[in-house]
Amino acid sequence: MEIFPAIDLRGGRVVRLYQGDYSQETVYDQDPCAVALRFQEAGARFLHVVDLDGAKDGTLANFDTIAAIVRQGGLSIEVGGGIRTEERIRQYLDLGVDRCILGTIAVKDFPFTARMAQLYGAKVAVGVDARDGFVAISGWKELSQERGVDFCRRLRDAGVHRVIYTDISRDGAEQGTNLDLYRELVTIPGLEITASGGVSSLEELRTLQAMGVRAAILGKALYTGRLDLAAVIREVGAC
Repeated sequence: MEIFPAIDLRGGRVVRLYQGDYSQETVYDQDPCAVALRFQEAGARFLHVVDLDGAKDGTLANFDTIAAIVRQGGLSIEVGGGIRTEERIRQYLDLGVDRCILGTIAVKDFPFTARMAQLYGAKVAVGVDARDGFVAISGWKELSQERGVDFCRRLRDAGVHRVIYTDISRDGAEQGTNLDLYRELVTIPGLEITASGGVSSLEELRTLQAMGVRAAILGKALYTGRLDLAAVIREVGAC
C-alpha cells in the first residue's frame, strides 16, 4: 500500500485543521521543506500536499513553498487545493508535481473533470469529501445531493483512475477511519481508492491493505506521534 504523509499548508506553515474548520487550526511547523525531508528520511516515497489557502480562495499563495518541496526531490508528490482550471494543472505538472487533485470543481463542473481525466490520465485524481454519506464542497461547508459512493462510480465511468475519499467526521479526530465505507468503495471496479481521514493505527492500515485500498494518507496521527512513519512504512508500505 502506498503511504502518503500529509503536509497541509496555510500561510506557508504546516498546519492541521479539525474537520476542515479553518478556525480550528494547529500549527505544527514553520518549515514545510524540513517536514518533507523528515518524512523522506523516515522512508517515505510519496507526499500529499494541500494548499489550504488555495482551497479557500483559489489563489497560489503557497505555490513557492510547494515548488521548494518539489525541488528537494526524492518524493512523488500529489497536490490539491484550489485546482480549478487546466492552466493550474499544467502549472503544477510543469513544476514537477506527479498528480493534481480536483475537489469542489469535480462536483460543480463534472464535464471539465471528465475532460481533464481523459487528457491527463493518472496525473489527475479527484478528492471526494463526504459528510453523512453525501459529497461536501466549498471547503466542506455545503452538502450536495449525491451520495459519495455514487459519485465515485460516476467518476470511474468518466475515466478517473483514482479517488481520495475522506469521511469528514473522522478527519483530524484520531478516532479511527471509516472501514465500512472503504469496504464498499473497493468494490467499484477500475477505481483506485486512497483512504483519508482519521487513520490512526497500524491495525487499521493492515485492514485497509487487506481489503485492497491502494493508498492511505496520514496526517494528524503523524504530527501527534500516535503513528511512527518509519514503522508504518516497514509494516504496510509499498515496496
